[in-house]
Amino acid sequence: MYRIGQLAKLANVTPDTIRYYEKMALMGHEARTEGGFRLYTAEDLQRLRFIRYGRQLGFTLEAIRELLSIRIDPAHHTCEESKAIVEKRLAEVDGMMLELQHMQRSLQRLSDACCGGMHSSRDCSILEAIEQGAMQEKT
Repeated sequence: MYRIGQLAKLANVTPDTIRYYEKMALMGHEARTEGGFRLYTAEDLQRLRFIRYGRQLGFTLEAIRELLSIRIDPAHHTCEESKAIVEKRLAEVDGMMLELQHMQRSLQRLSDACCGGMHSSRDCSILEAIEQGAMQEKT
């Protein structure tokens, strides 16, 4: 059995993170010491690591809750459900990548248009292009 600080250290999170996950009903704690300290099991540690890795993959807490539910009760769920959750996240990541690629191309054009010289920035092509873009946003 682990106290909250030990569990946090083993999972590389803070005790506040564990309390937050408990508040969000992603984790629970069954036992307490006589002094009232929370006690956690190896299963709790594995669950916390599952949640943490899910967060690293960018899943929302709701998606992680669904994945945990599928993991805990496999007899009432299918692999299709897990895949649907992952496919949704993958689509989100694909969209983000497209946005980042567009941003990269735009930034590259700005960089390429600028001489980068030591002269006054009064006529800087980067600043002018950003200003023009900002004006287009207003309309």
